Amino acid sequence: MKKWRNESALDVYNLVAAAVLLAAPWLFSLTNGSARLDFRLSAAAIVAMSLAAMFAYANWEEWINALVGLWLIVSPWVLGFAYVRAMHFSVGIGIVVTFMALLELWLVYDRHSPHQVPTPTSGQS
Repeated sequence: MKKWRNESALDVYNLVAAAVLLAAPWLFSLTNGSARLDFRLSAAAIVAMSLAAMFAYANWEEWINALVGLWLIVSPWVLGFAYVRAMHFSVGIGIVVTFMALLELWLVYDRHSPHQVPTPTSGQS
């Protein structure tokens, strides 16, 4: 069994965000058809990429999650459900998913990059 990566906790948070996104039309009586379809498709993409990242991490999975999050932020205006209740869920979950994906990319990069600590040279005081 593979060792659990600390960054995988962020994928679990993305799974929770996807579950909220998937349940939002029923929990909050959202009636806009394009928003419901957008929520279902986006939640499926987030779940697929987050599970893939948990079991076999690759940077591209997080980049796709970031793109799906950005799509959720702009989709109310593109699909025509801006200024209704569904817009708030789309933008809010989009911000969370994008933040978590970019944070995971940054943490993985930071862990693998060599940290250079400046050392004083002998001629300087």
